[in-house]
Formats: sequence, structure tokens, C-alpha cells
Amino acid sequence: MTSALPPAVLLAYQTPWNWQQFHGHFALRALAGVEQLHHDGYCRSFRLGALSGWFSVHPASGQNHLELRHSASANACLPELVARVRKMFDLDAEPRRIAVHFADDAQLGPLVARNPGLRLPTAFDPFEQAVRAIVGQQVTVKAAVTISGRLVTRLGEPLTDSGIVGIERLFPSPAALAEANLEGIGMPGKRVQTLQHFAAQVASGALALSMADGSAALIERLCALPGIGPWTAEYIALRAFGEPDAFPASDLGLLKAPVWGADGIDAKRLKARAEAWRPWRAYAAAHLWHNYSEG
Repeated sequence: MTSALPPAVLLAYQTPWNWQQFHGHFALRALAGVEQLHHDGYCRSFRLGALSGWFSVHPASGQNHLELRHSASANACLPELVARVRKMFDLDAEPRRIAVHFADDAQLGPLVARNPGLRLPTAFDPFEQAVRAIVGQQVTVKAAVTISGRLVTRLGEPLTDSGIVGIERLFPSPAALAEANLEGIGMPGKRVQTLQHFAAQVASGALALSMADGSAALIERLCALPGIGPWTAEYIALRAFGEPDAFPASDLGLLKAPVWGADGIDAKRLKARAEAWRPWRAYAAAHLWHNYSEG
């Protein structure tokens, strides 16, 4: 990545933890210019308040920690950066406790036993993830990444003096997205309206994109916005904030996971079934998504 990296900050975690899960997650979703993925590391630009810069993480071979390196600009916000990266890579999870919780469940027990290290990959920036969730409504992950990449190209501010080849831009700010002309961006007009109304609400402070009042309050605030329904709101709670009990019950991957058999399960039954998985329904979702990806 660069020949002059600063000393690493070591971020410990409880085993098991599987780098390949995170590599696979980011391999499908990385935004050119903002993120860069290597076989043994991940790097991206960031903005925290008035500060911007870059950070990278590498799993330390044979050791129970990630190595975090960062731009000199991050020294002024290092505690927040560390907290965000820990959340992003779900380093504070208690895998043994979670495994015990699911052990006796007929469907989840065997899935967890096979992959006890599965975690919740979470976005670094909640606004960015919320934008990507809205963009991703009713389209494939690949299509959503393509459109999000266009937003970055059009509206992302250059990251000056990053020193990292390929890390060149910041994800667009709420104000930039709210005020932009998004003609030809590749989304239906109503979804563009949803996206820009959401961005304007965040930019003005009318929408608190925060978990300070709990996930239920955030989900309620999001669902009150035009064009945002329960799936999008629950997905934002899960992927933007790492809410361990968020559960987008209507998600196709959850409904069609092979563990349910050839006919799958409907959203109403899945939502009722998931009550037994509280307070870790998001981890159940992670295992069902993994089961779905295995076919």
C-alpha cells in the first residue's frame, strides 16, 4: 500500500474470527477510489467531522488482533477511529456466548457449529451505508456498487495527500448528495427522490442518524421517510450500526436459505421464528446469509 506506514495500533478480539468472511464481504462491495482490498488487508478513506484521511487493517498472522495503521490526520480523532474500526470488523463480539445461545436451535445450531467465527461486517460510516442501502433497494449488490461508484465519481471530494495509490476520494457528504443533479445516475426517479430527501434530512439535522435512543427509535424514524420501508430500515440498523438484534425479515437471502428446504419460508413465519433468536437476531441473519451463499 505504501512504504511509510505509521506504527500499528493493535486491536484485539476473541477467537474465532475469520478474515475471509470480511474479505468476501468487501470483495463484493468495495468502492473504487474510496476502498481498496488486498488478500491480506483492507484500506479506505474516511471523514470524521472536519477531519479526513485514510486507514488500513491487516489480520496479524497467528495472533488474536488486527493491525490498524492510519494517516497522520487521524491522530486527532484516534479514539473514535479505533471505536469505528472495532465496530466495522465486529471485534467486540463474544462468539462463544453467541454459539451457546443458538446451540439447541434446530436450524441455527448446526449452522453456527459449522461456522462459529461468523461476525457482522458493518460500515465505517452510517450515512454511507444508509445511502448504499437505499441505492440497493430491489437491485443486485453489483448494480448497487456500480451506482454508488457513480455517486463517488460525481460528488466525492478528492482526498489530498493520501499517499495511498487508489485511495483518492471521500464518500459524498449529505449536503452534496442532497443538492446534486443526479440525472442519469442509473436509478428510478422515485428512488432518487428518496435518496435526496434522506440526505437533506441528515444534512439539516432533522433526521438523527443515531442509535442514541435505541434501534427501534431509529427504525421508526427511517420508516417515517418516503420510500424507506422495514427492510431498508432494519438493514441500516444492522449494517450501518452493527445492531446485534436487527433482522430484515423480508430479505430474499434469509427467506431462501437452504436450511428452510426447497420452498424456503415466508417473511411472516421467519419473523415469528426469529423471536427465539433475540437478542442476537443479526447473527442469525449472518449465518442464514452464509447458508444462502453456499447454495
